Amino acid sequence: MASGRKKVLLKVIILGDSGVGKTSLMNQYVNKKFSNQYKATIGADFLTKEVLVDDRVVTMQIWDTAGQERFQSLGVAFYRGADCCVLAYDVNNSKSFESLDQWRDEFLVQASPRDPERFPFVLLGNKIDVEESKRMISQKRAMAWCQSKGNVPYFETSAKEAINVEQAFQTIAKNALSQETDVDMLVSY
Repeated sequence: MASGRKKVLLKVIILGDSGVGKTSLMNQYVNKKFSNQYKATIGADFLTKEVLVDDRVVTMQIWDTAGQERFQSLGVAFYRGADCCVLAYDVNNSKSFESLDQWRDEFLVQASPRDPERFPFVLLGNKIDVEESKRMISQKRAMAWCQSKGNVPYFETSAKEAINVEQAFQTIAKNALSQETDVDMLVSY
């Protein structure tokens, strides 16, 4: 990078119940691939992708933590230093939607961000490619949840069909970067 601008590393955490497609969303965004092979995440996994956001080169480090309760004790180590938290649920699974408050609260406790009220969250309702009759959570209900949490950005996605994945991660990067710039202004070398 000849411009001399410093590279920014953004740590993004994806949380949600097992089976909502967190790993598939990550793989679709980073590798442009979808696999039908379901492989549960054990502990945590991460992928990185370099993107251009508002004329800045940004490296996104996207962490996918296991959705199982037994791995939640790993939270502190993974959540600390996060720049954005993505909450994901399956639009065809009401339990995964009802768990969102728990995931959000757990993140805020474990990560202890400086300003919890302004910390950037993004909500992804995944698996919209499944037939409409199986859908359990309406877009209206999800948007009402987002509004009640301070207007959290919301995207309905399909990792399988690559619907809204790129757009969602662009918003995630921008929101994470908005946190980063506040800190960057305070740090001088």
